[in-house]
Amino acid sequence: VQLVESGGGLVQPGGSLKLSCIASGMRFGPNTMAWYRQAPGKEREFVASISANYVKNYAGPVKGRFTISRDNALNTVYLEMNHLKPEDTAAYFCNCAGTNYWGQGTQVTVSS
Repeated sequence: VQLVESGGGLVQPGGSLKLSCIASGMRFGPNTMAWYRQAPGKEREFVASISANYVKNYAGPVKGRFTISRDNALNTVYLEMNHLKPEDTAAYFCNCAGTNYWGQGTQVTVSS
């Protein structure tokens, strides 16, 4: 199983980014997929998840600003991030829920 994230970068406060995670070596469609993030010196925390039937869940701090989506034909899960804040700065990781399958992470830095 391989999960590869992309789309991170440096953005100003209030800006937007869209992360992508491409999965391979697994049956993508039946699985809940999730995004987590880890800031320096902090534990990894849940950001959002999307189930096989497209039920979405969000952590409180990102609700209303981030949108998770998936394209099963492309084995890809996305995280669209709007109105970014400096506290969103972290490495963002893709995860197949209930497994120990993680991507390598993509860095998001929100700074002026």
